[in-house]
Amino acid sequence: MAKAKATLTVRQIGSPIRRAPDQRQTLVGLGLNKMGRERTLEDTPAVRGMINKVSHLVEVIEG
Repeated sequence: MAKAKATLTVRQIGSPIRRAPDQRQTLVGLGLNKMGRERTLEDTPAVRGMINKVSHLVEVIEG
């Protein structure tokens, strides 16, 4: 029987305007590009690192 993969739901709460290009690219990598957008992502160390990098622009809803 396959184990269910853990997921995180992330919502963008901050604007990428006047942010460093790497922060904008991180938001795009997370699948976020507009305020209020939500994305359900697999809970991996890479995704956690990306969320940590733009923690001031996103909020974790579930996880």
